[in-house]
Amino acid sequence: MRYELYYWPSIQGRGEYVRLALEEAGAAYIDVARRGNGVGAMMRMMEAGKGTPPFAPPFLKAGSLVIGQTANILHYLGSRHGLAPKAEAGRLWVHQLQLTITDFVLEVHDTHHPLGPSLYYEEQKPAAKRRTEEFWKARVPKYLSYFEALLAANGGKYVTGRRLTYVDLSLFQIVEGLRYAFPRRMKAFERKIPGLVDLHDRVAARPNIKDYLSSDRRIAFNEDGIFRRYKVLDK
Repeated sequence: MRYELYYWPSIQGRGEYVRLALEEAGAAYIDVARRGNGVGAMMRMMEAGKGTPPFAPPFLKAGSLVIGQTANILHYLGSRHGLAPKAEAGRLWVHQLQLTITDFVLEVHDTHHPLGPSLYYEEQKPAAKRRTEEFWKARVPKYLSYFEALLAANGGKYVTGRRLTYVDLSLFQIVEGLRYAFPRRMKAFERKIPGLVDLHDRVAARPNIKDYLSSDRRIAFNEDGIFRRYKVLDK
């Protein structure tokens, strides 16, 4: 099956978690909005009034299925490409972890848009500075220490044990993104999460991921995505 991934063509965003899973699996897929009139096709698929239209990208077309929401897409792909446990309890556990990552991604976004996405960053700088301070004081330690503890409890190689799942790929992206957006803060914090740093390096070295990261399929981080580098927020 050749999958069709629908997401904005110029940012990694939430679609990147799906791309990483597809790339690790060696799955054939088209990044639709990065081709021709793909954005128009994506917008038409979200039109209400017929079928089960997705609310927003990313969404994945797999045969006759159209699956929306990042964690939901990964739940689907994981069981079909060896990126999730075979037992139902394990699949639900990994899905639960991905939903926790989804919560954290929203908090990352809110460091630069604490008053809402309809306002420009320049219109909410004071609130962004205050939100970022709280983010690094309380939220980053809460989330990343949780995943660090899971790694340690399961032997330290991957979050669920000896086999990689899509959650490990997503945690790789979290470390990458925080390094880009907050290089100074993240450098200081990494000593507290050696397991996650090792996990990041292990994922980056996997053949399919290594190939993807060096290809033009990997969109560069930029100040239109979720992870944004503003010097004033990294002091």
